[in-house]
Amino acid sequence: MARPLRFRYSPEHWSEQRVRQKILQPLRSNIGARAVTPRFEIGADWETHRFEMQNGDIALFARNGDEAYWLGNTETPSSLWRTDKFGWQEVPYHITRWAQRELLATLHEEDPWLADYPHLSWFFLPVFMSKDGRESTRAFFREHAAGFPDAGRRETTRYFEDFLETGVFDEYRPIMAGKLGTSDHVDRVRMSAALGEFIAAKLLTDAGYEVTPEIEVTTGHSLDYRAEDEETNVLVEVTRPQPPANRAAAGPVAAVRDTAETKTNGQLAEHGGGAVLFVDCSSFRDDAWAAVRGEQPDVRHRPAVVYRARPDGRIEGYTKGSVPLELDDALEFVD
Repeated sequence: MARPLRFRYSPEHWSEQRVRQKILQPLRSNIGARAVTPRFEIGADWETHRFEMQNGDIALFARNGDEAYWLGNTETPSSLWRTDKFGWQEVPYHITRWAQRELLATLHEEDPWLADYPHLSWFFLPVFMSKDGRESTRAFFREHAAGFPDAGRRETTRYFEDFLETGVFDEYRPIMAGKLGTSDHVDRVRMSAALGEFIAAKLLTDAGYEVTPEIEVTTGHSLDYRAEDEETNVLVEVTRPQPPANRAAAGPVAAVRDTAETKTNGQLAEHGGGAVLFVDCSSFRDDAWAAVRGEQPDVRHRPAVVYRARPDGRIEGYTKGSVPLELDDALEFVD
């Protein structure tokens, strides 16, 4: 499975002739590439190239007299195999800005409805335009409502657009966007679990905390978040039970208990305590959540927060143990 889109860097001189011989001709022979005029200007002293393949792949190349950058969701020409790879935040701004404009225009041509969600389009661009994951990641939002049951694609995509628009995760885009994955098929369970971390971050930020993802602890594991304010410094681990219809558990209450137990016996057990467990039941339909909120089962770890979010912004839930977080502004507690 290919990773999210990254740049390749060549610290060499590339002439127009070398681009034709070493990039265009091999791609044309192998997958029917053609050179087309880039849609946007890059500025500075750079020449740009755009290559489109018969199978829908795309590649971008920018060069000046001393160096060049390649970005593509297609096969890499052999002349660039030994080049180093860099993330979007590791290359010059004018290169990333040009590449983003080119790819966003293509994304919105192929999936016009995503144009209504510009920040989400930008944030997930490295997976939305990845080699293996470009169909599955978009389909997860388009056809599976980003993991929310009984909801439409527009309200659920707006939910994540509004959160991402706050910029909370801009600094952590390479980590968090990559969590959606680049599988060539929709893995609803795994993708829903990935976006469960976004829901947890929204809950924490709505409650007034600053969140930092992927906190490495002394056991060598990483927990999902550190939540901080002037008086608080708390580690948070998130788990998302599968809805009962998708698993072997006897019902929604058992699903919550079993999933939380797996997490408790794994990372949290090795961590040795002190973290808050967030159990995100946002994949549950109304009747399944009603059973959980009615019984409010223990989850074999304390402190814990069990909750369910809806794309209208409402989050309701309950706690177990003494939770060292003030969540009243973000969570509607059930009786």
